[in-house]
Amino acid sequence: MTGPREVLLQRRGPDEVLAVVDGEAVALGEGELAAFVARLEATGAGPRWVWDDTTRWYPSLLAAGVRVRRCLDLRLVHRVLRRAPGVDQDVLATAATAAWDELAPLSATAATAGSAGGGAEGLFDLHVHVTALDAAAEHAAQQAALAAVAGEQRGRLQLLLAAESAGALVAAEMTHAGLPWRADVHEALLARELGPRPPAGEPPAVLAALLARAREALGAPSLNPDSPADLLRALRRVGLVPPDTRSGTLSQLDHLAVVPLLEHRKLSRLHAANGWRWLREWVHDGRYRPDHLPGGVVSGRWAAQGGGALSVPAVLRPAVVADEGWRLVVADVAQLEPRVLAAVSGDADLARAAAGGDLYQGVVDSGAVATRSDAKLAVLGAMYGATAGSGGRMVEHLARRYPRAVEHLELAAAAGERGEVVSTWLGRGSPRPRGSWTQQAPDVPASEADLRERRSWGRFTRNFVVQGSAAEWAASWIALLREELWRLGADGPVEQRPHLVLFLHDEVLVHTPAALADDVVAAVRGAAERAGWLLYGEFPLTFPLDVHVGRSWADADGG
Repeated sequence: MTGPREVLLQRRGPDEVLAVVDGEAVALGEGELAAFVARLEATGAGPRWVWDDTTRWYPSLLAAGVRVRRCLDLRLVHRVLRRAPGVDQDVLATAATAAWDELAPLSATAATAGSAGGGAEGLFDLHVHVTALDAAAEHAAQQAALAAVAGEQRGRLQLLLAAESAGALVAAEMTHAGLPWRADVHEALLARELGPRPPAGEPPAVLAALLARAREALGAPSLNPDSPADLLRALRRVGLVPPDTRSGTLSQLDHLAVVPLLEHRKLSRLHAANGWRWLREWVHDGRYRPDHLPGGVVSGRWAAQGGGALSVPAVLRPAVVADEGWRLVVADVAQLEPRVLAAVSGDADLARAAAGGDLYQGVVDSGAVATRSDAKLAVLGAMYGATAGSGGRMVEHLARRYPRAVEHLELAAAAGERGEVVSTWLGRGSPRPRGSWTQQAPDVPASEADLRERRSWGRFTRNFVVQGSAAEWAASWIALLREELWRLGADGPVEQRPHLVLFLHDEVLVHTPAALADDVVAAVRGAAERAGWLLYGEFPLTFPLDVHVGRSWADADGG
């Protein structure tokens, strides 16, 4: 049995959804939507769902136990096309372009509150402002704009848009399933690091003791360690004159106050960012559910909101524990961005350096530099624009051995310094600079401030072409992995099968029944290999993974 290839969904009123199926409109009540979607998903490969924004449709479907295979997220597609250098903006433009520019995703908290606040009416309250947006008109404009793009470039853009939309499905599923989190383990870790949970309004005992030690060592009984000015004054009173109060600077000082100050700073961050209050606000029923935002950074990297999901400190990773009878598969890609640089620049020599698994050691073996630390300094310096000191010297050595890779970066930097847009491998465009220097005539001497700003933007575009292209590979990786994980599972919703629970740029966490862990490892590796082929074809590049299986994020290799 086959079904429609594409179904467009549009909300029309408080309890009215319009589904356009093979050109025919079908009116549905909000309460009928989940059964309608499930029925069409069961036909053939399932249709591609076209909707204004995944965050406004998919969470309620997941809550009803319905998973969709494919979608086209018009909000995300619109954002990519609006910046893509190869897209004719006149073709894309409609009367509602500005409204689509401003459309923002819904948070999972808001969506849950809406659906809990009165059924369909509560849900619709969150969608009032998008009912005026014509999804069909926007879809038509987007397809017309894509059709006008030249052949190979069009194919790459279509791949990017598919990966971006698949990422929106992954993000919603990760929030729905949640990251397994043991509150009791978290409590024990906080007690170990900070002491017993303090009464409201009081600092933890360990922080209070560290501050007392620092104050005594500096003879400053009222020292506020969070105030750089106050701390500098206290240090200067004991004969220390550091240029700033950064941790790296303080660590170079020889004084009894240094150790307690640095330890206080580290533990204060833990208390503020992931302490008892964080645990109370963000962990419920054994799960942590932040909002994941595909393409939330201009380079295409993901962002997240809600509890610092992309910066869980290592000290708390033991609290991320698989359910009983389940395991966590943790996989990260070795040296992703330098590998992608080899591919997008077509530098086969750099690809060969990566073939042994450790790209930096491969650079050393090629004779470009003497040590692995030099190789890392050279590669990172090239990608981030090091021009002086040891970093600059290492980049010069790298350029002689891998000219195509370095030239790719230099051209991107030069374009940025001219105020031009650069693009990733699949066609995501960089934002345009807004500084006054972009308006200067070529024959007008630039001020020192303008020159600094121009060079700074060049460093941004230099890195954009690599970081953005790496984000595209990673998005393709998780899109392919999502499908493999679904096929591994038996009957049941997403959270009862192997499923992604966290994505950190070049690292994934999969929660899986223990019996399927080996199959998940194979799926993770296979998806990485297919993502490389999908983006770079026959270019000889590997993406080696470090993969571990275990009960917790911290001891995943303890199996």
